[in-house]
Amino acid sequence: MRFFNTAGPVQREIHYHVPPLARLDVDDLLLFMRQRKYFVLHAPRQTGKTSALLALRDELNAGGDFRCVYVNVEVGQSAREDVGAAVRAILSALVSEARYALDDRFLDDAWPAVLRDAGPHDALRETLARWSGSDAKPLVLLIDEIDALVGDTLLAVLRQLRAGYPGRPNHFPQSVILCGVRDVRDYRIRSTRENAVIAGGSAFNVGAQSLRLGDFSQHEVEHLLAQHTGETGQGFSPEAKLQLWELTRGQPWLVNALAYAACFEDEAGRDRRRAISAAAIQDAREQLILRRDTHLDQLADKLQEERVRRVVEPLLSGTAAAEALAADDLQYVRDLGLVTRVGPVAVANPIYREVIPRDLTYTTQEMSFHHDPAWYVDEDGALQVGELLAAFQTFFREHSEHWVERFQYREAGPQLLLQAFLQRIVNGGGRIEREYGLGRMRTDLLIVWPVGGRAAGAPGGTCAKLQTVVVECKLLHRGAEQTLREGLQQTRAYMDGCAAAEGHLVIFDRDEDKPWDEKLYRRDETAGGAPVTVWGM
Repeated sequence: MRFFNTAGPVQREIHYHVPPLARLDVDDLLLFMRQRKYFVLHAPRQTGKTSALLALRDELNAGGDFRCVYVNVEVGQSAREDVGAAVRAILSALVSEARYALDDRFLDDAWPAVLRDAGPHDALRETLARWSGSDAKPLVLLIDEIDALVGDTLLAVLRQLRAGYPGRPNHFPQSVILCGVRDVRDYRIRSTRENAVIAGGSAFNVGAQSLRLGDFSQHEVEHLLAQHTGETGQGFSPEAKLQLWELTRGQPWLVNALAYAACFEDEAGRDRRRAISAAAIQDAREQLILRRDTHLDQLADKLQEERVRRVVEPLLSGTAAAEALAADDLQYVRDLGLVTRVGPVAVANPIYREVIPRDLTYTTQEMSFHHDPAWYVDEDGALQVGELLAAFQTFFREHSEHWVERFQYREAGPQLLLQAFLQRIVNGGGRIEREYGLGRMRTDLLIVWPVGGRAAGAPGGTCAKLQTVVVECKLLHRGAEQTLREGLQQTRAYMDGCAAAEGHLVIFDRDEDKPWDEKLYRRDETAGGAPVTVWGM
C-alpha cells in the first residue's frame, strides 16, 4: 500500500511519486560532471531536493563511471559558529554515508587524525583530498542543506571546497553539488571571526552553474493522482483535479498534503468506492490551513523577516509597482517560493495567498473580536454581510488606530484588520477567497458561505446552497469620486467573474486630519445594473 508523501524524501515502495530524476535534466548534470564543474541546485523547502539528490546518487553509482556520496550537513547546524564542532559532525556524517552508499571504509580510521592534525579550517579539504586519491574512479559529492550552516562555519566549508578545487579529479572530488533553498552565491554571510559580511560568491567562486528545481507541472500532478487511482480504484473528479492544481500551482508538498488529507484523513475519502470531489479538496485545504502544518508554519515564520515584509506588504496593500521592489529582496522571496518565479510579481499560489493574511492577523482574530458568528446569520442560515460590515465600521472607528499600529505590515493594516474581522466570523462555516497584488490598488474578497450549514449526509462536504458575496477593499486615492467610480467598476467586474449577486465596496480613507464623521458612511449605489453597498471607513 502506498501513500501521498508529506514528510521526508520519497521512498518508492510506500510513496506515490513523480520520478525525481524526471524533474531534472540528467544529461546536463552528467555533462557538468564530466566537465569537472561545481554547481548549485536550489529550490524552496519541501519541493523534492533531497529526493532528487538521493536518486542522482543511486543513478551515478549504478552507472559505474563515478563514486557518488550524499551528505546532509544539517548535522552541523546546532554548532552555529563553533567551526570545530560543526566540521567534526560533518566529517562523521560523511564517513557514515560513504560506508552506507559505497561500502567504502577508507575514511573510518583516517578522519579523526586528519581533524586533529589539520584543524577544523582544513580538515574537510584534507579528508576529501585523501579520499579522492584512494581510488581511480572519480568522486562526486552531493552536499545537502548547505544553508543550514551559518557564519564562520559556512565560510569554513565553502572555503575548503574552493581551496581543494584545483586538485580535482585525482586529489579532490571531480564534481560537487551544493543544495539548499538559495543559490549560495547570493548569500551575505556574517563572520563573527572577521567582523565582516562576506558574499557567498566570494567564498565559493568556483561554482559554474546554478540550477533550480521547479514545482510539479499540471501533467505531473495528474500523474501522481493517477497512481492512487490505479492502486485503489478511487478516482478524482475532473473538477477535483483542476481544483487541486489551481490551489497549489504544483507546489509539491501542498499537492501531496491536499491529496493525502482528502484520501486518507477524511472519513468519506477513505471509502474507495467514492470519487474525490472538488468540495473534498476545498475541505482539505481549509483543514490544512487551520492545522498550521510545519510547511505552512515555516512560511509564516518567514513573514517576520524584514526583507520579506518589504516585498509582501506592497502585495497586500496593492500600492506599489514591481519596479519599486529591491532586486535582492525580490530574488530572496522568489527563492523561498513565496512569490511567482516569472511574470508579474504575485503570491505563488492561492493557498499561500490565503495563509499570509490569516497568519499576519492570527492574534487579532483570536484576541480582539468577540463577536459570535451566530449574530450575523439569519433564520434561513444566510450570512448577513451588511450587518457584519456595519459592526466592523463601528469597531474600526474605535480601535483601528491602536490595532493598525500594532501590525508589522502597517501599510496594509486596514485591509488586514477587515480580513481578520471577516475571517473570525466566516470560520464558523464558510471561507474567504482573496485576490491582491502589486499596483492593483485594491483587495478582492469573496465570501463563500454554506446557507443552512452542511447538508446532512451530503457527499464530499457539499451543502444545500452556497451564498457568494464580494467585498472589494480600496484605499482612497486621486480623490473620492474617482476612487468610487473605479471601485464600483471593479466590484461589478469581480461580481460577474464570481457569479455573486451581492457586492460591497469598502473605501479606507487614511487621512489622519479628517474627522471620523466625514470618513464613515454607508451608501447604496448601482454598478452595471447591480446593487453595490459602499462603506466609508
